[in-house]
Amino acid sequence: VSNYNPWTALHWMVTGESIGGTQLLNQDNRLTREEALRLYTLGSAWFSGEEARKGRIAPGQFADIAVLSEDYFEVPAARIDKIESLLTLVGGRAVYAAGEYQSLAPAALPVSPTWSPVTQFGGHWRAQ
Repeated sequence: VSNYNPWTALHWMVTGESIGGTQLLNQDNRLTREEALRLYTLGSAWFSGEEARKGRIAPGQFADIAVLSEDYFEVPAARIDKIESLLTLVGGRAVYAAGEYQSLAPAALPVSPTWSPVTQFGGHWRAQ
């Protein structure tokens, strides 16, 4: 099962820990933060055949931006999966906003399908 939250995936690649905290990868199979980020961004763009347009900061690339709750390169590795976007811009428009940027948030989309557990339990799982 995969998760759409990039911080869950990056946490796994860097720490080798499952979402529940179980250590599953030894040190030899873990990636540096730089390697993990490169695979998640440029690697994903390559996989979808879009590396000429996205996946890195360079002239001619899409320039979508996210303002994060913490610095990915400075936060302790155990907290990577707790990073959240406070503001996400795509094509120059705010598509998500929280915290001090809440006033920029677009209207919420309806949950589909209507029977989805998201209607009862919210979005991505967070440890309390």
